[in-house]
Amino acid sequence: MVVFDCERMKYPNTGLSVFCNHVASNLVKQRQSVHDQLEFFVPARFRGVWGDAVRYRSVHLLDRLYLHCSPKVKVWHSAHQQTSFIPPAGIKQVLTVHDLNFLYEKPMKKHRSYLAALQKHIDRADHIVAISESTRRDLMDNINLRGKYVEVIYNGLNHFDGDIMPPVSKPKGKFLFSVGTVLPKKNFHVLPVLLKGNDYQLVIAGNRSSYEKRIMEEAEKYGVTDRVSIIGPVTDAVKYWYIKNCSAFLFPSVAEGFGLPVVEAMYYQKPIFLSDRTSLPEIGGNHVFYFDHNFDPDTMLEQFHHGMEIFSRGGIDMDLMRQHALSFSWERTARRYIDIYNDLL
Repeated sequence: MVVFDCERMKYPNTGLSVFCNHVASNLVKQRQSVHDQLEFFVPARFRGVWGDAVRYRSVHLLDRLYLHCSPKVKVWHSAHQQTSFIPPAGIKQVLTVHDLNFLYEKPMKKHRSYLAALQKHIDRADHIVAISESTRRDLMDNINLRGKYVEVIYNGLNHFDGDIMPPVSKPKGKFLFSVGTVLPKKNFHVLPVLLKGNDYQLVIAGNRSSYEKRIMEEAEKYGVTDRVSIIGPVTDAVKYWYIKNCSAFLFPSVAEGFGLPVVEAMYYQKPIFLSDRTSLPEIGGNHVFYFDHNFDPDTMLEQFHHGMEIFSRGGIDMDLMRQHALSFSWERTARRYIDIYNDLL
């Protein structure tokens, strides 16, 4: 039996929740030889979410102390590198590493403790997967892999099959859009300067935090507070309305393992402006524009206007952009994980 740890489904509107949901649903759809042996380790409210053809096991607090497993369990897939749920000895473990973001967002004095914790997970794992070459390089540069190979399996493009729905209060006029948990690593505070000298609005969606105060302080500096909206989490139907209708998609994150929203924006053939940090150049390629590495406000504003002009003149091949987005496939991701499970069984 193979168990896929989806415990992080308890945090909705996060990249880990999206990863667990899409990998799990595509594992079920594949109906390979491993299908009849799948079990999902989930918060109790998610039992049955991927149908009745697979088993479910609810997460309990005591599982952090000792994770009891049936003798039938042969492979345990830990869906992220900071998991608290470690299978007993004798069970093969697949470990998916999303990022080493602490290297970029935490003080250097804390790096040693984070690296030590990650080292233990790497030592325990039988098969290690990184979700980007950037994450793989960070592992190779900072962790003793003890000769273990790190495989890169990209995340997929999130397809939304429902009806796109406008928000209750739509932006009045042209707007720029970004989405992600509102934390310092997302670097949203560098964006208000892009509203200088134009009539764009800026809309930021995602789980809120105290960091939004910093964003609004920057907006006040440039006299654009009335055109900056931090709207909190939104449904997929509304998120895709914003992506489809925005004038440009902005993602200035300085610590990113993959960048799921970037692929979504490429699918909708939007002008896209990213930071050039961690995985983003790898995912965006030459289909997007990149901000100044140091986020100098005047340079960013110049790069934004220049990029918008290039895009309006057809300087970005939108068909190639969409094809690039479609090259990221959750179905392919799940198929590769199934191959790994079968090799370990």
